[in-house]
Amino acid sequence: MTQAGGAGGARLAGGRRSRVNEDSRPHERPLNGGAAEQIAFGLPGLPGARDFAAAYAHRQGMPDDRVGELLLAVNEVATNAVTHGDGRATMRVWCAGDHVMVEVHDEGRWPLDGTTPGVTPPGPYATSGMGLWVARRLSSAIDFATGASGTTVTMSFKV
Repeated sequence: MTQAGGAGGARLAGGRRSRVNEDSRPHERPLNGGAAEQIAFGLPGLPGARDFAAAYAHRQGMPDDRVGELLLAVNEVATNAVTHGDGRATMRVWCAGDHVMVEVHDEGRWPLDGTTPGVTPPGPYATSGMGLWVARRLSSAIDFATGASGTTVTMSFKV
């Protein structure tokens, strides 16, 4: 289900948006004036990026079971960034009210074709193509943006 969005995007059910050909860094500054923490990583740095996100969520008081869900979603999106992007990515984390925000950005471009990323579940016995579906199911909200500066996926997780 999509609703009309602004500036070339579509608003999806649950407040999720997909944007095409816009600035791919939709949340340049943390909401509510908070400070963001950032880490750069490549494929060998995925474990450190996961640890970085988990430690931040724990510091915000997120319960262990929710941190596990955040970790699974972050792993899927971060892995996509370094395997389908240019091999390098950045992750930013911050708080927005009672939510931990996780943004993963890479320099790759992704042609959003009007379909909603991660809505279609993987087929039986699938061995790939399930990362964004998993991230969508585990996050409170997810936003996809792609443009000249790369691709950004921003996820929200209730503390």
